[in-house]
Amino acid sequence: MPEPIEWLEDGTPYSPRFGDRYRSESGGYAQARQVFLEGCGLPGAWAAQPQWRVLETGFGLGLNFLVTWQCWREDPARPALLHFFSTEAYPASGDDIVRALRDHPALLPLALELQAKFQGLMPGFHRLWFESGQVLLTLCIGDTKLMLREQAFEADSIYLDGFSPTKNPDIWDLHTLKSVARCARRGTRLATWTVARSVMDGLRECGFQVFKTPGVAPKRDNLAAVFDPAWEPRRNTASEPQRMAPAVCVVIGAGMAGAACASSLARRGWKVLVLDAGDQPAQGASGLPAGIFSPHVSPDESPLSRLSRAGVSATIQAAEALLDQGTDWAQTGVLQRRFDASGALPPDWPEAGEFWSRGATPDLLAAAGLQGTEGSPGVHGALWHAAAGWIRPHKLVKALLDSPSIEVRCATFVAGIERIVERAAWRILDAGGNEVAEAQLVVLAGGASSPGVLEHFQRGHAQQIEVALAPVHGELAWSLHPQDSGSGYSSLPPIPPLPPFPVNGNGNFIPRFATDGASEASAHPPAWLMGATYDRDPSAARSVAPQAELLGRLQQLLPRSAGLMEPRGAGPAVKSWSGVRCVSPDRLPVLGPVNEALLPGLWLCTAFGSRGLTLSILAAELMASWLHAEPLPIEKRLARSLLASRCVTVRPGPGGATST
Repeated sequence: MPEPIEWLEDGTPYSPRFGDRYRSESGGYAQARQVFLEGCGLPGAWAAQPQWRVLETGFGLGLNFLVTWQCWREDPARPALLHFFSTEAYPASGDDIVRALRDHPALLPLALELQAKFQGLMPGFHRLWFESGQVLLTLCIGDTKLMLREQAFEADSIYLDGFSPTKNPDIWDLHTLKSVARCARRGTRLATWTVARSVMDGLRECGFQVFKTPGVAPKRDNLAAVFDPAWEPRRNTASEPQRMAPAVCVVIGAGMAGAACASSLARRGWKVLVLDAGDQPAQGASGLPAGIFSPHVSPDESPLSRLSRAGVSATIQAAEALLDQGTDWAQTGVLQRRFDASGALPPDWPEAGEFWSRGATPDLLAAAGLQGTEGSPGVHGALWHAAAGWIRPHKLVKALLDSPSIEVRCATFVAGIERIVERAAWRILDAGGNEVAEAQLVVLAGGASSPGVLEHFQRGHAQQIEVALAPVHGELAWSLHPQDSGSGYSSLPPIPPLPPFPVNGNGNFIPRFATDGASEASAHPPAWLMGATYDRDPSAARSVAPQAELLGRLQQLLPRSAGLMEPRGAGPAVKSWSGVRCVSPDRLPVLGPVNEALLPGLWLCTAFGSRGLTLSILAAELMASWLHAEPLPIEKRLARSLLASRCVTVRPGPGGATST
């Protein structure tokens, strides 16, 4: 439930919980500009910088974020990327954010954009995209100290803006200030409205040089500080990937993972070359006609469950910025049938979680033709994922690669790579051993083909690299809808109503998605899709043909729809599509350096299994955040669980000895 707010007679928002105003009596806008931006030397301090990272304690009604965003928008010398990291234990509603700005019409359009994304705020991290990903708000719901422990970035500016130290002492105590200081670099400027002695003393103890500045009436003084400790700060970065300045990067693989990595790096100033063996992007596992993005649910809130919610959010925001709603993707919601007990919601599922997943209502079950079937043996109910939907992967891949900083070379088979130690770079080789490119950073994002590139590397080197990844073959079936396919079948009897949304479970079914038509008259004829098989050994003899297996799964998932998918005479042919996915032993993605000590600048971004549409955008942003000391889009512990080192072993080769 959003934090309740009372509105005083003068229109000032007031917190009953803390007995304090959200802003000064003279109005919040002046306070945000003078206390925080000017107190941190903004906008001058960020001029000509590639990016700027702001840390705030106490998001409140988002005024400091909105004013900083507005300032960034208006500044011709602004950084290419603005990060705003903020903590909030008790988030307000989006409606209250907009109401608080009724006297500031210049901020209202920005507030409305924030309101549209200000939902589903469960405890933890939420990455919100604005300005096509050039302004990134990382909003952390929870205690400031706990949230900052889950971060690993260096702030350029710090805003301390909690309620009064006498009303909410926890956000101003020494432990919180130490957590803030751990995110500061030497020279980071800090600003706040309070001049409480305890805050000044705490900041000095944490290494800040503190001084008073003129206040905003009725206050006489504000506080500013610069992080300049007498000691050399120690950074616990042993478990974090090393940072790299933007240079030249080669991404191997032009599917979802490769395109997402290329896009994230290009927005941060990298010159990216994408290489792929196919004749065009999205020819591998990302070439399916359409797919589902949807959160994973587990009673214990497993890492995959938390990761998938963040992934769904990232996918939606990328699609909103890059694709056409209705033809390239649609946030229709997805119904998930549960055929075992593992897919249940946690017993303490919060109200905010219902934005993501909740129990399916009778109306939703009836729309899918499932009335009366949910109590049958082996069925454990159904969930409704309201934020989920379908997407056409090749459209998103194409949009992600559409950047002047990205070059795509298809029909280019990468046979291996070689390390150029004297130039701290990598040489990319084709099958004949010829150099294709040279780069400081190489990202292997080719799914099941990535281990093959590493196998070539170990020839003639002192290391043998073993990667614990397994290929999984999958096949699906799809066809145009007969009654409106535009292919001469309009005289056939119409198919009875299918579900108005995709259904997931043991397999999945997308009842309607747009396709590319053969003519202008049928620009986007609708189609249906059912999938997908999951074969670890596709060469093994099959007792059932793939399409028959798919139909059998659909009969279990959606009995009514399965009957509609039976052959109907002269209708459009049912087509097959197959691809090879890649999975890790723990079913989590593999992201990070192969081995930084021995092979610096060589990264993996792979093993998304059947969740590439859900997780690729998020993984690419996480990779970019690690490389540039940015705020992480997910909790540090969760991010570390994806590191490639858990699946990669480097052993001594025949020609020498080394360490794992």
